[in-house]
Amino acid sequence: MPNKGWRSVRLEDLLESVFAGDWGESSTDVRRPNVRVLRATNINSEGRVDYSRPALRVLEAREISRKRLHPGDLLLEASGGGPGTPVGRVALHKAQSGKLDYICSNFFRVLRPNVNLVHPGYLTHLLVAVYRSPRIWRYQQQTTGLVNLKLGDYLKQSLWLPPMREQARIVEVIDSFTALERGSEAAIAKMHSVRKGMLVELTSSSRVGQSAESHNMPDGSFAPLGQVLERIEVGVASIGPEEAPAPGEWGVIRLGAVTSGRFDSAQVKRLPASVEPRRSLEITPGDLLMVRVNGSASLVGSVVVVDNPAPRLLLSDLVMRLVPKSRILDSNFLGAALSAPSVRRQMMARFRGTSGQFQIPQGELKSVVIPLPDLPTQREAVATLKAFDEQISHETGELGKLRNLRRGLVDDLLSGRVAAPV
Repeated sequence: MPNKGWRSVRLEDLLESVFAGDWGESSTDVRRPNVRVLRATNINSEGRVDYSRPALRVLEAREISRKRLHPGDLLLEASGGGPGTPVGRVALHKAQSGKLDYICSNFFRVLRPNVNLVHPGYLTHLLVAVYRSPRIWRYQQQTTGLVNLKLGDYLKQSLWLPPMREQARIVEVIDSFTALERGSEAAIAKMHSVRKGMLVELTSSSRVGQSAESHNMPDGSFAPLGQVLERIEVGVASIGPEEAPAPGEWGVIRLGAVTSGRFDSAQVKRLPASVEPRRSLEITPGDLLMVRVNGSASLVGSVVVVDNPAPRLLLSDLVMRLVPKSRILDSNFLGAALSAPSVRRQMMARFRGTSGQFQIPQGELKSVVIPLPDLPTQREAVATLKAFDEQISHETGELGKLRNLRRGLVDDLLSGRVAAPV
């Protein structure tokens, strides 16, 4: 039971108004954009609005005056969702309009709180908590190809409301944790950016991207893959039972073992009993694996260097193992080089596709040009990238702990189990 002074109130009784957004019309040479429209891609499930890329549209002046957003309005997703993902995300609008007013698209409803009854930030946190709870499924209505919110039922839901002063204190506490999260996110983003910059610098020479035939470089600083690989290996057919292997059984890796950026030994299925395991295809530490074929072009060419694989894992026929000439090329350096933007562009230009499947043929892959400094320089670059990766991994773990702490605190504050400090 919430603390003394809290009361149960219907959501609709806390609002001054509820109205639909508008998509407006496309601009033309004679009708310039006069409104910024926020869409589903502009909000997240944590109550935030991303103002970086609104749609610039045209709307009649009288409609803008009716539908313009005010700071403190809540954007409620009324249509959208998808399989396993409910509709009903909520975000708080904070930005001032500036030269162009903000509105939201017709897939949203705007909830304008009565600020004499409820703090907009507090109401946002309450409704975000509703979205994250099983309760949100009560308000889903499936139509052809789309999920709609049962708006009438949603607005009639009862919410626990503390006095206004306590609402403000709760918002202050939650927002302080949110600010810490955003600081951590910014730090992680900066580290990713610096790491990406290192990869760009690694392959910044204008010679990267030229044809293999043009690479007769006396300094040996760049070379096509065909000249620096001992061989390329492809694994066993991945058809067969989907269950994981029992202890002591052989398994074949799934694509998920390679596509996350780190090798995942848990992404494996049992090798059919009728297939004899080829020990030459067992995955070992230091192996460089690349996705050979996939329905998503963005995943083809994804690479990972194996660090500590489980025993008895075999290479799949959907994945290639690139074996570099160890006297001139470090496998970890090769993995980093293949992830660099300029090298990645070369690979994508060589993709082939049939029946919705994209692949990179071995012959085409061998013509991709990579940087080739001497081994000490390669190992120095790998050590620097590893240090960045370890720091990013640590900061990401700390961010996860902070998010879990905030969510637990939010639940306690919104339920009244914990009182906000005075």
